[in-house]
Amino acid sequence: MSSKIKLSTPHMGGGELKYIQEALETNWVAPAGENITYFENNLEEYLGQNLKVTALSSGTAAIHLALILAGVKKNDEVICQSLTFAASAFPIMYQGATPIFVDSEKDTWNICPKCLEEAIIDRISKGKKPKAIILVHIFGMPAKMDKIVSLAKKYEIPIIEDAAEALGSEYKGKKCGTLGDFGVLSFNGNKIITTSGGGALVTKKQALKEKAIFLATQSKDDELWYEHSNIGYNYRMSNILAGIGRGQMETLHAHVRRRVEIHQFYEKLFKPIESVKIFSEYNSKIKSNHWLSCILFNSKSKRNPLGLFNHLKAHNIESKFIWKPLHLQPIFKENEFYGDNNIAETIFNTGLCLPSGSNLTTENKDTIAKVVLNYLDA
Repeated sequence: MSSKIKLSTPHMGGGELKYIQEALETNWVAPAGENITYFENNLEEYLGQNLKVTALSSGTAAIHLALILAGVKKNDEVICQSLTFAASAFPIMYQGATPIFVDSEKDTWNICPKCLEEAIIDRISKGKKPKAIILVHIFGMPAKMDKIVSLAKKYEIPIIEDAAEALGSEYKGKKCGTLGDFGVLSFNGNKIITTSGGGALVTKKQALKEKAIFLATQSKDDELWYEHSNIGYNYRMSNILAGIGRGQMETLHAHVRRRVEIHQFYEKLFKPIESVKIFSEYNSKIKSNHWLSCILFNSKSKRNPLGLFNHLKAHNIESKFIWKPLHLQPIFKENEFYGDNNIAETIFNTGLCLPSGSNLTTENKDTIAKVVLNYLDA
């Protein structure tokens, strides 16, 4: 059997080793050192707008710290997009708060502004004004930020912008992760760039960055001994992993370009097929990094996501179902959900993510095309 074609694998650029070696040679292997500083500086320069970046152990840690900095406490409510990975919502529960889920809209698959306002108004009427809004740029597709930001300002609710899947995506010329009150990035092994495991918190003020670092390094007070007046966390990125990140930043533009090219390959592949639609930008003002290329089967299709998933698997090709909406997950079965047409559920039921790694070869793409068409034409 041929080598497995995976969904999205780490793609090393070759420059990572020198930074790792530097950390080892200088014995800076803990969550401190020059690699962390330079990696944060690289990200700040890339994102622009004088934003501040804190390198952390994961994107989940970044969401958790964003919630703390936003003042979310026990028994508060936080609005969260339903169509996303569970890590977007779990930190809400770390704080003892309650996730309130909101449906998606069709254009971007992200949080629906209309349903969002309905949720805000209803929670306020019940005496539970949400303390924060978590939106996600799912699969790298920018959400409808103008409308969402306008609503957040209208009701004075901070936005935590989960751009874990969207490094390199843009909304009206601005990088995703820079449009909310807090931004979240992920460098997990399957992302556009990786630090093996890791993430980052984006803030607008240096003071917030300093508070995030304080919390992420066990909240050690400024004393000669270990003194703690606040709960702390072991969330800081290590200097070795930040070294990988420095090397990966050198390849970021190339990796995004390759993902876009792979998306264009799928657009061409599915263009003649009426029963399948490729998930693409709905207008020219947004730019997706196309972290994962996804398709939807429509009602005309005699085929379905499960069938294609199994067919690809039989040919040693990995695919993945769209995130199962969080309001349908057993852990969140008692949580409130606001939606008119169950858009998120429909996307889950009819969609599939296809191999999209920036290191896919021409031979890989030829194999994928042959296997996909074989299933659809059968």
